[in-house]
Amino acid sequence: MSHHPRRNQRVDNNQKMIVDALRTIPGVSVEPGHDDILVGYNRTGLTYWYEIKNEDAVSKKTGAIKPSELTKTERDRILTWPGHYRVVWKLEQILEDMGIGVI
Repeated sequence: MSHHPRRNQRVDNNQKMIVDALRTIPGVSVEPGHDDILVGYNRTGLTYWYEIKNEDAVSKKTGAIKPSELTKTERDRILTWPGHYRVVWKLEQILEDMGIGVI
Protein backbone atom coordinates (compact mmCIF):
# COMPACT_ATOMS: atom_id res chain seq x y z
CA MET A 1 0.00 0.00 0.00
CA SER A 2 1.49 3.33 -1.01
CA HIS A 3 0.96 6.52 0.90
CA HIS A 4 -0.07 9.56 -1.10
CA PRO A 5 0.13 12.98 0.51
CA ARG A 6 -3.13 14.81 0.83
CA ARG A 7 -3.70 17.39 -1.87
CA ASN A 8 -4.85 20.94 -1.25
CA GLN A 9 -4.34 20.61 2.48
CA ARG A 10 -5.15 23.93 4.10
CA VAL A 11 -2.38 25.11 6.38
CA ASP A 12 -3.60 27.33 9.20
CA ASN A 13 -1.90 30.72 9.26
CA ASN A 14 -0.23 30.14 12.64
CA GLN A 15 1.36 26.80 11.71
CA LYS A 16 4.58 28.23 10.20
CA MET A 17 5.23 30.39 13.28
CA ILE A 18 4.66 27.42 15.59
CA VAL A 19 6.89 25.09 13.53
CA ASP A 20 9.65 27.71 13.27
CA ALA A 21 9.55 28.34 17.04
CA LEU A 22 9.63 24.61 17.87
CA ARG A 23 12.65 24.13 15.60
CA THR A 24 14.66 26.60 17.73
CA ILE A 25 14.35 24.39 20.82
CA PRO A 26 17.30 22.02 21.37
CA GLY A 27 16.24 18.37 21.22
CA VAL A 28 12.98 19.04 19.38
CA SER A 29 12.29 17.70 15.87
CA VAL A 30 9.27 18.72 13.80
CA GLU A 31 7.72 16.97 10.80
CA PRO A 32 4.92 18.94 9.13
CA GLY A 33 2.44 17.32 6.78
CA HIS A 34 1.13 14.65 9.13
CA ASP A 35 -2.31 16.12 9.89
CA ASP A 36 -0.64 18.73 10.89
CA ILE A 37 2.67 18.13 12.69
CA LEU A 38 4.57 15.42 14.51
CA VAL A 39 6.95 16.65 17.19
CA GLY A 40 9.66 14.50 18.71
CA TYR A 41 11.39 15.48 21.94
CA ASN A 42 14.58 13.69 22.93
CA ARG A 43 14.14 14.48 26.65
CA THR A 44 11.01 12.33 26.79
CA GLY A 45 11.65 10.04 23.82
CA LEU A 46 8.04 10.60 22.81
CA THR A 47 6.34 11.71 19.62
CA TYR A 48 3.52 14.22 19.92
CA TRP A 49 0.87 14.63 17.21
CA TYR A 50 -0.75 18.04 16.92
CA GLU A 51 -3.57 19.34 14.78
CA ILE A 52 -3.11 23.11 14.56
CA LYS A 53 -6.14 25.34 14.22
CA ASN A 54 -6.36 29.11 13.82
CA GLU A 55 -7.34 31.04 16.93
CA ASP A 56 -10.62 32.01 15.24
CA ALA A 57 -11.59 28.32 15.53
CA VAL A 58 -11.74 28.78 19.31
CA SER A 59 -15.01 29.70 21.02
CA LYS A 60 -14.65 32.95 22.94
CA LYS A 61 -17.36 31.66 25.27
CA THR A 62 -15.86 28.25 26.16
CA GLY A 63 -12.16 28.68 25.28
CA ALA A 64 -12.31 25.36 23.39
CA ILE A 65 -12.26 24.53 19.70
CA LYS A 66 -15.69 25.07 18.16
CA PRO A 67 -17.10 21.61 17.31
CA SER A 68 -17.89 22.87 13.79
CA GLU A 69 -14.14 23.48 13.24
CA LEU A 70 -13.26 19.78 13.70
CA THR A 71 -13.52 17.33 10.83
CA LYS A 72 -15.11 13.94 11.40
CA THR A 73 -11.64 12.39 11.22
CA GLU A 74 -10.32 14.77 13.87
CA ARG A 75 -13.28 14.11 16.18
CA ASP A 76 -12.82 10.35 15.77
CA ARG A 77 -9.08 10.62 16.39
CA ILE A 78 -9.62 12.59 19.62
CA LEU A 79 -11.86 9.79 20.91
CA THR A 80 -10.00 6.72 19.67
CA TRP A 81 -6.31 7.38 18.98
CA PRO A 82 -4.30 5.41 21.59
CA GLY A 83 -1.19 7.59 21.30
CA HIS A 84 -0.72 11.30 21.83
CA TYR A 85 -3.01 13.52 19.73
CA ARG A 86 -4.18 17.03 20.56
CA VAL A 87 -5.81 19.92 18.75
CA VAL A 88 -4.02 23.19 19.58
CA TRP A 89 -3.94 26.79 18.43
CA LYS A 90 -0.99 28.24 20.39
CA LEU A 91 2.69 27.38 20.74
CA GLU A 92 2.31 27.62 24.54
CA GLN A 93 -0.13 24.69 24.52
CA ILE A 94 2.47 22.49 22.84
CA LEU A 95 5.25 23.58 25.18
CA GLU A 96 3.08 22.93 28.24
CA ASP A 97 2.00 19.57 26.83
CA MET A 98 5.62 18.52 26.28
CA GLY A 99 6.83 19.87 29.65
CA ILE A 100 9.01 22.58 28.10
CA GLY A 101 9.18 26.01 29.72
CA VAL A 102 8.09 29.02 27.71
CA ILE A 103 10.74 30.10 25.25
